[in-house]
Amino acid sequence: MIHDRQPVLVGAGQITQKEPDLKAALGPLDLMAAAAKAAAKDSGVGDTLLAALDQLTVIRLFADTGFRFVSPFGKQTNPPLGVARRIGAHAVRQHVYTWPGGNMPQYCLNRLGEAITRGEVDAAMVVGAEALATQKAAQRQGVALDWSDDPGGSFDTWGVSRRGWSDLEDRHGARAAITMYPMFEHAIRGHLGRSVAEHQAAIGTLLARFAAVAAANPLADRRAGYSAEQIATPAPDNKIIAHPYTRLMSANAFIDQGAAVIMTSVAKARALGIPQDKWVYLHGCADGHDHWHVTERRDLYSSPAMQRVFAQAFDMAGCTLADMGALDIYSCFASAVEVACEALGLAQDDPRGLTVTGGLPYFGGPGNNYVTHSIAEMVQRVRSQPGMKGLVTANGNYLTKHSAGIYSTEPPARAFAPADPALLQAELDAIPHPPLVELADGAATVESYTVGHDGKGPVNGVVIGRLDDGSRFLANTPADPDLWQAMQTEDFLGRRGRVGHDGRINRFVPG
Repeated sequence: MIHDRQPVLVGAGQITQKEPDLKAALGPLDLMAAAAKAAAKDSGVGDTLLAALDQLTVIRLFADTGFRFVSPFGKQTNPPLGVARRIGAHAVRQHVYTWPGGNMPQYCLNRLGEAITRGEVDAAMVVGAEALATQKAAQRQGVALDWSDDPGGSFDTWGVSRRGWSDLEDRHGARAAITMYPMFEHAIRGHLGRSVAEHQAAIGTLLARFAAVAAANPLADRRAGYSAEQIATPAPDNKIIAHPYTRLMSANAFIDQGAAVIMTSVAKARALGIPQDKWVYLHGCADGHDHWHVTERRDLYSSPAMQRVFAQAFDMAGCTLADMGALDIYSCFASAVEVACEALGLAQDDPRGLTVTGGLPYFGGPGNNYVTHSIAEMVQRVRSQPGMKGLVTANGNYLTKHSAGIYSTEPPARAFAPADPALLQAELDAIPHPPLVELADGAATVESYTVGHDGKGPVNGVVIGRLDDGSRFLANTPADPDLWQAMQTEDFLGRRGRVGHDGRINRFVPG
């Protein structure tokens, strides 16, 4: 017999909007409501399930995450209550609005599973959406929209409020994902001993497999099925964003997508009459983070936290990677996939494939909410092959926060009882790392680097390097277009030079 308090996913819904009439397009809260209703319909009991919800979690909007995405069309002051009112979820006792992070959908389900096990929650929804494609188009065309929503009330917050970058990183223009992930990529290239051209081709080959999955997914945003060469080769419609990444190598945030998943106790699912062929169990899960700032990491090509989080999830589920029938590896950039594959011992050309959606560059990267989509899709995959297990991985900030979930229709052999994440985190926090020098001066060696671009070409160079005593520094390069060009065609890993500072900014000059 399955224990009455065992948590079980009973509904999953997704929506991708391609509405040409901007006035008719749904805003983010209405997209969330549409995804929520789709998830309830998927359960087989529809609005009855929405009326039974006693917990509702909304994944943080990008408008409330980064200045680039702030909406000019009004503020949503209480997104979880706004969604609850739209879907008739009037019994909700706890409204949650998360802090940022691509890890948050899986993190929230892990936490909700524990709350259900303890009897604190009976029926909960995790939902999120973005309407950034409509927002961007309306701004360009001068169309006024009204997405404001002020239902009053208050909400709880889950996750970590701490920003992902340090003051040092901020001063050097290294506060964005599109700066950090390319530096991981070059470090991975160096670890593998590849040339710039060899690695660029390898990234294209890796991501072409994701693009092929998206081409067959009617919910995906980019369905052209790009070839490895198209992905890897800079072109007028595929410009370099930050070396080595082209536009087609990067998460696509400007989409309109929403997703929701609903978790209940087994007792509640039975009471509501939800058919058992809809039930999907979370067999294993775990959460942890690497050293918080990139400049404090052990190295720039691996993730100790990923390794331990994945191992802990498998241990809880009583299985291994070999037992997985489907995988969705978080794919904001190629480096995230490569590091995860290394942590899992997973071949990049594994015949199971690395994504069930098409990934963030091609399916779509709806802000912090992508993993709600990958979980929703995994629910459908494991239902279609009863007994199969599927692994979903999640990543927040800059290979910082990690979460994992293992799903199956097969009832777990043991009660839902994740390991205490604080114990794992204590181990991760104790991992040694190079000392960091805020203001660096002396002979130096490049550890990794990137060249940032705007729409017209290179605009800055960022270097992470080592002084001769092994300490690490972060620096900019001189504003020299010839140097920036050389950094994109030559291999600057291991390049010697000197670093100095003006009391605020470090400057690396190659020898």
